[in-house]
Amino acid sequence: MEKVRFTKEKETMLGTLYGRALDARRADPVLGDTAADEAVRRIEYDFSRLGVNQDTAMSVVIRARAMDELAKAWLDRHPDAVVLHLGCGMDTRVFRLDPPATVAWFDIDYPDVIALRERIYPARPGYATIGSSVIDFAWLERVPADRPTLIVAEGLTMYLTSATGTELVRRLVGRFPSGRLIWDFFSTLGIKIQFLNPVVRRANAKLHWGIDDPHELERYGLRLLSCLDATGWASPEVAARLPAGSRLALRASTLVPALRRMGRIGEWEF
Repeated sequence: MEKVRFTKEKETMLGTLYGRALDARRADPVLGDTAADEAVRRIEYDFSRLGVNQDTAMSVVIRARAMDELAKAWLDRHPDAVVLHLGCGMDTRVFRLDPPATVAWFDIDYPDVIALRERIYPARPGYATIGSSVIDFAWLERVPADRPTLIVAEGLTMYLTSATGTELVRRLVGRFPSGRLIWDFFSTLGIKIQFLNPVVRRANAKLHWGIDDPHELERYGLRLLSCLDATGWASPEVAARLPAGSRLALRASTLVPALRRMGRIGEWEF
């Protein structure tokens, strides 16, 4: 068993890991992330203190599935790409998407997070980790800058400030010749009511950056391609597989525009 001791924002990554593990234990999982379940069983931690259950886990897994689908569609067309998974936490996306070895995939997070990943997850061809804060931009020099680049960030943007988030975008667009940026974000309403999120509340974390108009990022060299709100996160087929409580919550959120747009997934090209 691997002991972990994280604080504040870092601890929230255990909540999303546990959410994916709970889904994997269902008879009809939405994401089916068995690697997450195996990781949870190897980590010595009281996951019950995070307040994640089968219903609350569903927002995690339908978000992850939607982002996986966007990333896979792009990677299928770019089998020699570079992938930057920013603030990866304990996410097993590289194993779920299983890209060919011709893809250079980099998982980037704080050194102690990467150290835990390396104890839990196996090595694989084309895969590397970088132990660094994503806003300590020296890590960019360790990544090839001569190929199309996919940048994925799930559950990261809201922990940045507006200043650091937009500077991150500037640095990424300035470093790589072309590519795709896929990340999720909260509206300013989502930031204001962050206390309702049990994982954020129990970890005593703090959210900062809300984006109401995803076109805002176009001033930094991006072009918005798509933006999924609550109506687009889960197809009817996926929604039908959710627990009853999650189906009801999803349906209710689609009826109120402010709630529907509170958490979204954006896709930009550069």
